[in-house]
Amino acid sequence: MSGMSYDVARVRGLIPSLGDGWIHLDPQLGMQIPDRVSTAVSTAFRGASSTRTGRHTFSRRSASITEDARQAVADLVGGKPEGVVLGPDRATLLAWLAESLSTRLGLGTGLVLSRLDDEANVAPWLRIANRYGAQVRWAEVDIETCALPSWQFTELIGPTTRLVALTAASPVVGSAPDVRIAADRVHDVGGLIVVDAVGATPYAHVDIGELGADVVAVSAPAWGGPQVGALVFRDPALLDRIPAMSLNPQARGAERLEVGGLQYAMLAGMTASIDFLAGLDENATGSRRRRLEMSISSLQDYQDQLFDHLLKSLDDLPRAMVIGRSPSRVPTLSLSVDGVPAEKVAAHLAENRIGVVSGIHGGSRLLDSLGVNDEGGAITIGLAPYTTRYELDEFVSRIAALS
Repeated sequence: MSGMSYDVARVRGLIPSLGDGWIHLDPQLGMQIPDRVSTAVSTAFRGASSTRTGRHTFSRRSASITEDARQAVADLVGGKPEGVVLGPDRATLLAWLAESLSTRLGLGTGLVLSRLDDEANVAPWLRIANRYGAQVRWAEVDIETCALPSWQFTELIGPTTRLVALTAASPVVGSAPDVRIAADRVHDVGGLIVVDAVGATPYAHVDIGELGADVVAVSAPAWGGPQVGALVFRDPALLDRIPAMSLNPQARGAERLEVGGLQYAMLAGMTASIDFLAGLDENATGSRRRRLEMSISSLQDYQDQLFDHLLKSLDDLPRAMVIGRSPSRVPTLSLSVDGVPAEKVAAHLAENRIGVVSGIHGGSRLLDSLGVNDEGGAITIGLAPYTTRYELDEFVSRIAALS
């Protein structure tokens, strides 16, 4: 499929905040919000109730918004709507999941975490391991490439391993590990794998079955949605086999992990944001899942060319160092400028109206293990569906001015 069908000018026209004169290269902090998403949120705020039980029109609308959101998230990752748990954000949901699975992680059991992962998919598991005595083993990154070599999983996952937590792609250095190898290995010993897909959506077409993941965590801000997250269980029946976290003793299925009320207006916005993704390629047709597949393929073709151009341009700057060159990756990178602390780089870019991620952020554990934070840190940038070649050239020229 050629990138010709990707019309970045049309996509930019759907996102009003891009008119603010800034170059937004910080989608890890939340992508810019499409107009249809804010409209969906405000419409739902006016016409939904705070509960989805009851016979009132507003309650029925809340119930319908919830069903639509479960279906939209299922379409995004190739899951089933009854396996979709909704909540305020993925970090909170992963924390509740860890609590629920804690009974499996007692003394004499093991869990495998990765240095590539965001803190949201590390901290809750470490807490449980410390509390119940499970042994933690770490999958390490290759210092040269920042790839996560998959041969490690054969050694790390043993007969007592009950859980692997692994990212589908790093939101810091872009490396995308081979999740399937870890999944097959842990399933051989009867364990589970929880995959954090925050760095992979919307760059890749996520398929829970192909990944072999038991649970996939997603976060709507990563693709231009509101502050809301979801966990998707590949086998929805697992939800009734693990301890419930809900305050409702009658809760069944996905509701067993939904603590407190849902934000219906935000869920309406999440559905609208997934529809926005499905429409990135205006030639995409068919079911929502099929349109997502076509749109994300078009986006990938477009972004691959942009990202290659960016890497070549940065390679021409002697003092700019791109951290890691994993052969399998998404268009996200971290960068340090020799002799200039990351905070200063970010401030210089902000003066020129370029937004990047800087300082100790979600990937600090990774940058710590690479020794980057000892050397003044790094800034992180990512491409978004609205990024243009002109914007990347501006960014490179501002980095060149520093170095």
